[in-house]
Amino acid sequence: MNRLFGITCLAPVALAGLALSGCGSKAQKEVDEQAKAIDKSYEAEADIKEAVAAGAPKAEQARAHNEAEALRNQGEDIKDNLQAEAKELKKVPNK
Repeated sequence: MNRLFGITCLAPVALAGLALSGCGSKAQKEVDEQAKAIDKSYEAEADIKEAVAAGAPKAEQARAHNEAEALRNQGEDIKDNLQAEAKELKKVPNK
């Protein structure tokens, strides 16, 4: 989970840096790629959580499934927010 927290914290910093550089579509593409990578990392974490609980009692499997779904939703939300912010980079005037 610390890895995901680190990724989540670094993404907005990277976005701000790219916005300040004024590189338009290149920056937008880079942010979009980062957003997709973050989402995939959350998906992988969710898959691992479910796989670990596969042989556990039903109640624990259900809990793991719910936690995994929450991770997937969180990754999707981060991706969507970053992609929306990346679109805003188009509006940043080039120097």
